[in-house]
Amino acid sequence: MTVPIRHGITVPFEGIPLPDQRDLYREAADLGYTDLWSAESTGMDAFTPLVLASTWAPTLRLGTAIVPAFTRGPAAMAQQVAGMCQAAPGRFAFGIGTSSNVIVERWNGIPFERPYQRVRDMVRFLRAAFTGEKVSERYETFAVDGFRLGVRLDEPPPILVAALRPGMLRLAGREGDGAIINWLSPDDVAHVVPHVGEGKEIVARIFVFPTDDRDLVRAVGRRAIASYLTVPVYAAFHEWLGRGELLRPLWDLWRAGDRKAAAESIPDEVVDDLLVWGPPERCRERLARYVERGVTTPAPAVFASPDQVGRVLRDLAPA
Repeated sequence: MTVPIRHGITVPFEGIPLPDQRDLYREAADLGYTDLWSAESTGMDAFTPLVLASTWAPTLRLGTAIVPAFTRGPAAMAQQVAGMCQAAPGRFAFGIGTSSNVIVERWNGIPFERPYQRVRDMVRFLRAAFTGEKVSERYETFAVDGFRLGVRLDEPPPILVAALRPGMLRLAGREGDGAIINWLSPDDVAHVVPHVGEGKEIVARIFVFPTDDRDLVRAVGRRAIASYLTVPVYAAFHEWLGRGELLRPLWDLWRAGDRKAAAESIPDEVVDDLLVWGPPERCRERLARYVERGVTTPAPAVFASPDQVGRVLRDLAPA
Protein backbone atom coordinates (compact mmCIF):
# COMPACT_ATOMS: atom_id res chain seq x y z
CA MET A 1 0.00 0.00 0.00
CA THR A 2 1.34 3.40 -0.97
CA VAL A 3 1.02 6.06 1.72
CA PRO A 4 0.28 9.51 0.28
CA ILE A 5 2.79 12.30 0.85
CA ARG A 6 1.37 15.04 3.03
CA HIS A 7 2.80 18.44 3.98
CA GLY A 8 2.55 19.52 7.59
CA ILE A 9 3.76 22.35 9.76
CA THR A 10 4.20 22.35 13.54
CA VAL A 11 1.96 24.68 15.56
CA PRO A 12 1.45 26.81 17.53
CA PHE A 13 4.08 29.28 16.42
CA GLU A 14 6.26 30.42 19.29
CA GLY A 15 5.99 34.03 20.45
CA ILE A 16 2.61 34.72 18.84
CA PRO A 17 -0.51 34.77 21.05
CA LEU A 18 -2.72 31.87 20.06
CA PRO A 19 -5.75 34.01 19.01
CA ASP A 20 -3.45 35.91 16.61
CA GLN A 21 -2.46 32.74 14.73
CA ARG A 22 -5.77 32.32 12.89
CA ASP A 23 -4.66 34.03 9.70
CA LEU A 24 -1.42 32.04 9.63
CA TYR A 25 -3.33 28.75 9.83
CA ARG A 26 -5.63 29.88 7.03
CA GLU A 27 -2.69 30.99 4.92
CA ALA A 28 -1.03 27.61 5.45
CA ALA A 29 -4.04 25.94 3.85
CA ASP A 30 -3.92 28.35 0.91
CA LEU A 31 -0.20 27.65 0.45
CA GLY A 32 -0.70 23.92 0.00
CA TYR A 33 0.04 22.60 3.48
CA THR A 34 -2.23 19.67 4.29
CA ASP A 35 -1.65 19.23 8.04
CA LEU A 36 -1.09 21.09 11.29
CA TRP A 37 0.73 19.13 14.01
CA SER A 38 0.83 20.31 17.61
CA ALA A 39 3.41 19.53 20.26
CA GLU A 40 3.22 19.39 24.06
CA SER A 41 6.13 20.06 26.42
CA THR A 42 6.41 23.38 28.30
CA GLY A 43 4.00 25.51 26.28
CA MET A 44 0.35 24.91 25.49
CA ASP A 45 -1.35 21.56 25.66
CA ALA A 46 -1.54 19.68 22.37
CA PHE A 47 -5.31 19.91 21.89
CA THR A 48 -6.25 23.58 22.35
CA PRO A 49 -4.48 24.94 19.22
CA LEU A 50 -6.07 22.17 17.15
CA VAL A 51 -9.57 22.87 18.47
CA LEU A 52 -9.21 26.44 17.23
CA ALA A 53 -7.67 25.27 13.97
CA SER A 54 -10.63 22.97 13.37
CA THR A 55 -12.77 26.04 12.69
CA TRP A 56 -10.09 28.44 11.44
CA ALA A 57 -8.79 26.08 8.75
CA PRO A 58 -11.53 23.51 8.06
CA THR A 59 -9.68 21.79 5.19
CA LEU A 60 -6.54 20.86 7.10
CA ARG A 61 -5.88 17.58 8.87
CA LEU A 62 -4.89 18.06 12.51
CA GLY A 63 -2.55 15.90 14.55
CA THR A 64 -0.79 15.69 17.90
CA ALA A 65 2.94 15.05 17.89
CA ILE A 66 2.77 14.12 20.65
CA VAL A 67 0.59 13.61 23.71
CA PRO A 68 2.37 11.75 26.56
CA ALA A 69 0.84 8.41 27.48
CA PHE A 70 1.38 9.08 31.19
CA THR A 71 -0.03 12.54 31.88
CA ARG A 72 -3.73 11.76 31.33
CA GLY A 73 -5.67 8.82 32.65
CA PRO A 74 -7.18 6.39 30.14
CA ALA A 75 -10.75 7.74 30.31
CA ALA A 76 -9.62 11.37 30.13
CA MET A 77 -7.43 10.56 27.13
CA ALA A 78 -10.30 8.86 25.31
CA GLN A 79 -12.57 11.83 26.02
CA GLN A 80 -10.10 14.40 24.71
CA VAL A 81 -9.41 12.42 21.56
CA ALA A 82 -13.13 11.91 20.98
CA GLY A 83 -13.72 15.63 21.40
CA MET A 84 -11.15 16.39 18.70
CA CYS A 85 -12.71 13.78 16.41
CA GLN A 86 -16.06 15.52 16.67
CA ALA A 87 -14.49 18.97 16.25
CA ALA A 88 -12.73 17.84 13.07
CA PRO A 89 -14.58 14.79 11.70
CA GLY A 90 -12.26 12.63 9.62
CA ARG A 91 -9.46 15.18 9.97
CA PHE A 92 -7.76 14.25 13.22
CA ALA A 93 -4.77 11.95 13.75
CA PHE A 94 -3.74 11.08 17.28
CA GLY A 95 -0.05 10.88 18.07
CA ILE A 96 0.95 9.37 21.40
CA GLY A 97 4.30 8.51 22.93
CA THR A 98 6.24 7.91 26.09
CA SER A 99 7.49 11.50 26.33
CA SER A 100 10.44 11.53 28.75
CA ASN A 101 11.36 11.16 32.39
CA VAL A 102 11.84 14.93 32.55
CA ILE A 103 8.28 15.78 31.48
CA VAL A 104 6.53 12.84 33.10
CA GLU A 105 8.40 12.44 36.37
CA ARG A 106 10.17 15.72 37.12
CA TRP A 107 7.46 18.08 35.87
CA ASN A 108 4.31 16.05 36.49
CA GLY A 109 5.25 13.91 39.48
CA ILE A 110 4.27 10.66 37.76
CA PRO A 111 6.66 7.67 37.86
CA PHE A 112 8.19 7.08 34.44
CA GLU A 113 7.95 3.31 34.65
CA ARG A 114 7.57 0.73 31.86
CA PRO A 115 7.13 3.37 29.15
CA TYR A 116 6.90 0.87 26.30
CA GLN A 117 4.14 -1.04 28.06
CA ARG A 118 2.29 2.16 28.98
CA VAL A 119 2.10 3.30 25.36
CA ARG A 120 1.09 -0.17 24.18
CA ASP A 121 -1.63 -0.42 26.82
CA MET A 122 -3.00 3.04 26.07
CA VAL A 123 -3.19 2.29 22.35
CA ARG A 124 -5.04 -0.96 23.06
CA PHE A 125 -7.42 0.74 25.47
CA LEU A 126 -8.21 3.56 23.04
CA ARG A 127 -8.91 1.09 20.23
CA ALA A 128 -11.39 -0.66 22.51
CA ALA A 129 -12.96 2.55 23.81
CA PHE A 130 -13.49 3.96 20.32
CA THR A 131 -15.78 1.03 19.47
CA GLY A 132 -18.34 2.42 21.93
CA GLU A 133 -18.37 -0.83 23.89
CA LYS A 134 -17.90 -0.94 27.65
CA VAL A 135 -14.26 -1.52 28.60
CA SER A 136 -13.38 -3.56 31.68
CA GLU A 137 -9.81 -4.71 31.29
CA ARG A 138 -6.70 -5.17 33.39
CA TYR A 139 -3.76 -4.02 31.29
CA GLU A 140 -0.16 -4.41 32.40
CA THR A 141 0.22 -0.75 33.49
CA PHE A 142 -3.35 0.20 34.47
CA ALA A 143 -6.84 -1.21 34.83
CA VAL A 144 -10.15 0.14 33.54
CA ASP A 145 -13.42 -0.98 35.11
CA GLY A 146 -16.66 -0.36 33.23
CA PHE A 147 -15.78 2.70 31.11
CA ARG A 148 -17.92 3.41 28.07
CA LEU A 149 -17.11 6.40 25.86
CA GLY A 150 -20.17 8.64 25.74
CA VAL A 151 -19.27 10.14 22.35
CA ARG A 152 -20.10 8.22 19.19
CA LEU A 153 -17.22 8.03 16.72
CA ASP A 154 -18.32 7.16 13.21
CA GLU A 155 -14.68 7.24 12.15
CA PRO A 156 -12.07 6.45 14.82
CA PRO A 157 -8.84 8.39 14.31
CA PRO A 158 -5.58 6.86 13.14
CA ILE A 159 -3.20 6.37 16.06
CA LEU A 160 0.48 7.06 15.49
CA VAL A 161 3.15 6.15 17.99
CA ALA A 162 6.17 8.33 18.70
CA ALA A 163 9.15 6.04 18.37
CA LEU A 164 12.93 6.19 18.55
CA ARG A 165 14.49 2.75 18.77
CA PRO A 166 13.51 -0.64 17.29
CA GLY A 167 11.11 -1.86 19.97
CA MET A 168 8.86 1.19 19.86
CA LEU A 169 9.21 1.50 16.09
CA ARG A 170 7.96 -2.06 15.69
CA LEU A 171 5.10 -1.30 18.10
CA ALA A 172 4.15 1.69 15.94
CA GLY A 173 3.94 -0.54 12.91
CA ARG A 174 2.26 -3.48 14.62
CA GLU A 175 -0.39 -1.78 16.75
CA GLY A 176 -0.41 1.77 15.42
CA ASP A 177 -1.14 3.31 12.05
CA GLY A 178 2.36 4.69 11.77
CA ALA A 179 5.20 6.38 13.62
CA ILE A 180 6.19 9.88 14.65
CA ILE A 181 9.92 10.57 14.64
CA ASN A 182 12.09 13.59 15.38
CA TRP A 183 15.62 14.85 16.02
CA LEU A 184 17.20 12.85 13.22
CA SER A 185 18.86 13.43 9.87
CA PRO A 186 17.59 12.31 6.45
CA ASP A 187 20.10 9.45 6.47
CA ASP A 188 18.86 8.40 9.92
CA VAL A 189 15.34 8.10 8.50
CA ALA A 190 16.50 5.32 6.20
CA HIS A 191 17.84 3.51 9.29
CA VAL A 192 14.62 3.97 11.28
CA VAL A 193 11.74 3.44 8.83
CA PRO A 194 12.30 -0.27 8.02
CA HIS A 195 11.55 -1.15 11.66
CA VAL A 196 8.03 0.30 11.26
CA GLY A 197 7.20 -1.71 8.18
CA GLU A 198 5.57 -0.97 4.87
CA GLY A 199 2.30 0.86 4.30
CA LYS A 200 2.54 3.01 7.43
CA GLU A 201 2.54 6.78 7.78
CA ILE A 202 5.81 8.30 8.97
CA VAL A 203 5.44 11.77 10.46
CA ALA A 204 8.67 13.66 11.13
CA ARG A 205 9.07 16.81 13.18
CA ILE A 206 12.00 18.48 11.45
CA PHE A 207 13.65 21.52 13.00
CA VAL A 208 14.10 24.24 10.40
CA PHE A 209 16.14 27.43 10.83
CA PRO A 210 15.71 29.42 7.59
CA THR A 211 18.80 31.63 7.72
CA ASP A 212 22.26 31.56 6.18
CA ASP A 213 23.83 32.98 9.37
CA ARG A 214 26.03 29.99 10.17
CA ASP A 215 27.16 31.29 13.57
CA LEU A 216 23.60 31.95 14.70
CA VAL A 217 22.47 28.49 13.57
CA ARG A 218 25.32 26.81 15.41
CA ALA A 219 24.71 28.82 18.62
CA VAL A 220 20.94 28.32 18.72
CA GLY A 221 21.19 24.76 17.40
CA ARG A 222 23.66 23.67 20.07
CA ARG A 223 21.40 24.94 22.84
CA ALA A 224 18.36 23.16 21.37
CA ILE A 225 20.24 19.93 20.76
CA ALA A 226 21.74 19.96 24.25
CA SER A 227 18.32 20.37 25.86
CA TYR A 228 16.97 17.31 24.04
CA LEU A 229 19.84 14.92 23.49
CA THR A 230 20.83 14.88 27.17
CA VAL A 231 17.43 13.38 28.03
CA PRO A 232 18.03 9.63 28.50
CA VAL A 233 15.61 8.43 25.80
CA TYR A 234 17.20 10.70 23.19
CA ALA A 235 20.73 9.92 24.34
CA ALA A 236 20.01 6.21 23.88
CA PHE A 237 18.47 6.93 20.46
CA HIS A 238 21.57 8.71 19.18
CA GLU A 239 23.84 6.10 20.68
CA TRP A 240 21.89 3.56 18.61
CA LEU A 241 22.15 5.77 15.51
CA GLY A 242 25.94 5.77 15.88
CA ARG A 243 26.61 9.25 17.31
CA GLY A 244 27.86 8.00 20.66
CA GLU A 245 31.47 9.11 20.25
CA LEU A 246 30.49 12.49 18.82
CA LEU A 247 28.14 13.19 21.71
CA ARG A 248 30.13 11.66 24.57
CA PRO A 249 31.62 15.03 25.63
CA LEU A 250 28.11 16.54 25.70
CA TRP A 251 26.82 13.83 28.00
CA ASP A 252 29.88 13.84 30.28
CA LEU A 253 29.94 17.61 30.69
CA TRP A 254 26.19 17.74 31.22
CA ARG A 255 26.38 15.16 34.00
CA ALA A 256 29.23 17.16 35.55
CA GLY A 257 26.95 20.22 35.69
CA ASP A 258 28.76 22.36 33.11
CA ARG A 259 25.83 23.10 30.79
CA LYS A 260 27.60 25.83 28.82
CA ALA A 261 30.63 23.69 28.02
CA ALA A 262 28.35 20.75 27.26
CA ALA A 263 26.46 22.68 24.58
CA GLU A 264 29.68 24.08 23.14
CA SER A 265 31.08 20.56 22.79
CA ILE A 266 28.48 19.56 20.18
CA PRO A 267 30.31 19.20 16.84
CA ASP A 268 29.29 21.30 13.86
CA GLU A 269 28.47 18.15 11.91
CA VAL A 270 25.83 17.15 14.47
CA VAL A 271 24.16 20.56 14.20
CA ASP A 272 24.22 20.32 10.42
CA ASP A 273 22.82 16.79 10.54
CA LEU A 274 19.90 17.53 12.84
CA LEU A 275 18.85 21.03 11.77
CA VAL A 276 17.65 22.13 8.36
CA TRP A 277 19.07 25.59 7.74
CA GLY A 278 20.08 27.99 5.02
CA PRO A 279 18.21 29.97 2.35
CA PRO A 280 14.72 28.79 1.37
CA GLU A 281 15.78 26.73 -1.63
CA ARG A 282 18.36 24.85 0.43
CA CYS A 283 15.80 24.18 3.18
CA ARG A 284 13.30 22.85 0.65
CA GLU A 285 15.93 20.56 -0.87
CA ARG A 286 16.88 19.23 2.55
CA LEU A 287 13.23 18.62 3.50
CA ALA A 288 12.79 16.72 0.23
CA ARG A 289 15.61 14.38 1.29
CA TYR A 290 13.59 13.33 4.33
CA VAL A 291 10.74 12.35 2.03
CA GLU A 292 13.12 10.49 -0.30
CA ARG A 293 14.35 8.44 2.68
CA GLY A 294 10.86 7.42 3.82
CA VAL A 295 9.05 10.26 5.61
CA THR A 296 5.48 10.54 4.34
CA THR A 297 4.46 13.60 6.38
CA PRO A 298 7.16 16.18 7.10
CA ALA A 299 6.03 18.60 9.79
CA PRO A 300 8.69 21.32 10.07
CA ALA A 301 9.05 23.14 13.37
CA VAL A 302 10.49 26.51 12.43
CA PHE A 303 12.87 28.73 14.34
CA ALA A 304 11.61 32.19 13.39
CA SER A 305 10.79 35.47 15.09
CA PRO A 306 7.04 36.22 15.28
CA ASP A 307 7.24 38.81 12.52
CA GLN A 308 8.97 36.34 10.18
CA VAL A 309 6.67 33.32 10.53
CA GLY A 310 4.44 34.29 7.63
CA ARG A 311 7.41 34.73 5.32
CA VAL A 312 8.86 31.39 6.36
CA LEU A 313 5.53 29.65 5.72
CA ARG A 314 5.54 31.08 2.22
CA ASP A 315 9.22 30.24 1.61
CA LEU A 316 8.74 26.59 2.60
CA ALA A 317 5.31 26.16 1.05
CA PRO A 318 4.76 22.92 -0.86
CA ALA A 319 2.74 24.84 -3.46
